[in-house]
Amino acid sequence: MTTVFSAVSPSRTTCGSLLLELQKIWDEIGEADSERDKMLQQLEQECLDIYRRKVEMTRKYKADLHQSLDSAEIEISGLASALGDNVFFSRGKGTLKQQLSAVKPVLEDLRLKKQGRMKDFLETQLQIAGICTEIAGTGHSMKPADPKVDEHDLKLKRLGELKAQLKELQNEKCLRVQKVNSNISMIHDLSVVMSIDFFKTVNDVHPSLIDSANVQSKSISNDTLARLTGVIHSLKQDKQQRLQKLQGLGHMLIELWNLMDTPIEEQRRWDHITTLISSSVDEVSRQGCLALEVIEQTEVEVERLNVLKAGKLKELVFKRQNELEEIYRVHMDVDSDAARQILISLIESGNIDLSDLLISLDDQIRKAKEQALSRKEILDKVEKWKCASEEEKWLDEYEKDENRYSAGRGAHKNLKRAEKARTLISKIPSILENLTAKVKAWELEKGIPFLYDKAPLLKTLEEYAVLRQEREEEKRRSREQKRHQEQFAAEQEALYGSRPTVKKPLGQSNSTNTLAGTPTGRRLATPGRPGISSGKERRESRVLNVTPINYVALPKDGSASRG
Repeated sequence: MTTVFSAVSPSRTTCGSLLLELQKIWDEIGEADSERDKMLQQLEQECLDIYRRKVEMTRKYKADLHQSLDSAEIEISGLASALGDNVFFSRGKGTLKQQLSAVKPVLEDLRLKKQGRMKDFLETQLQIAGICTEIAGTGHSMKPADPKVDEHDLKLKRLGELKAQLKELQNEKCLRVQKVNSNISMIHDLSVVMSIDFFKTVNDVHPSLIDSANVQSKSISNDTLARLTGVIHSLKQDKQQRLQKLQGLGHMLIELWNLMDTPIEEQRRWDHITTLISSSVDEVSRQGCLALEVIEQTEVEVERLNVLKAGKLKELVFKRQNELEEIYRVHMDVDSDAARQILISLIESGNIDLSDLLISLDDQIRKAKEQALSRKEILDKVEKWKCASEEEKWLDEYEKDENRYSAGRGAHKNLKRAEKARTLISKIPSILENLTAKVKAWELEKGIPFLYDKAPLLKTLEEYAVLRQEREEEKRRSREQKRHQEQFAAEQEALYGSRPTVKKPLGQSNSTNTLAGTPTGRRLATPGRPGISSGKERRESRVLNVTPINYVALPKDGSASRG
């Protein structure tokens, strides 16, 4: 079969020339027509297969171009959505390649924008993660690939939120760095005041804190801040305790100096201690002023002074005891010898603190002075009563004197004293009444008896009042007896013309106490008791005019003034 080829295409022309050449060869060979037709059919089939494959490939390429356009449009939409941008584009008209060329610039621009945005996100998240790691104090920095960037959400709003979070974290980091530096500075100041190893103290908290050159490498974690705060709190407590100890030692130094009259020059050696007494914790900032060495030196000095103080305290204790005894001797009745012996035994036993003993004595002196002050008014009245009693005794003795009215030397002075004594004696009842009331009120208030001359004063006053009443009764009986005797003498004189001598009954004595029959052994505040004048009996032997029956010698006992 003869195939006619068109001469339109150069390739067809080439195929035709090859076919002519093939026929020539077949002619020379003498190939049969059937074989030739078979070969030509085979050749045509192979050509069709080649065209068919080419068409399929071209059709697939066209489909790929369509798919690329669709993918580009989808990717553009996804990128625009992820970036939060509004992108407007159109394929336009033309071939597929022309449409694809129009889409590619838009897609490339969005891809570049996405890469830049992802870089911003990554850097921001890396910084956030780094600061969070520092705050958490996990001890390792996160790798750059650790943060996961969400490619589907790259909007500027979210990036702004992350940057705002980063800003807050950076501010917090800045504050933490400042706080760490402030705490380190505070630890340094406290260490300087107390002479503590600053570098060791800070290194124990975290080794990075001693590197002052690299601020960024310092640990700012919660644990570090908490440990710094704990160290500062501990150092402040230690500072407070040391200051209180030194202040206590300073007070002890001053007390010991005052006790032993220490020279000013020696006291000035310890000005660095005594100046701390009035200082607060915050005011103490001098280097090494609270060092342990300073405390130990001060303790040694206080111990030395305490040794010297012991002897001085013994002197002061006995001095206070003497002062207490003097108050008791004047105002109260106590066994001073027994009290002093007890005091000596206490000191020699060593079982009592001399300072406490001195304080106790001071307290006793204070109470004794208070009690003496409360007794003063009563004691003044006791003195007044004693004075009146003495005058009463003197007047009794004076009235016994037969020559008291003679013109002897000093007689007029005795007369004046006697008049004053009678006036004073007339006040004895009111003095006793007032004094008794005062003593009872005092005993009711204090709850103890009021002692005078080692005996209850109230009992003494009662005894004195009883004895005085007995003396008054004795004087009254004596006057009555004398009146009867004088009356009897007058009657005898009227009967017999002469006045007989009045004889004393048998066993009667001139002593007033024997005449009245009163006891002499009673205890009184004032010694002695007045008696009846025996001189009056001796006058009965004189020759006198008749004495009136109602005669009473008023000046003798002062009863008229009291009547």
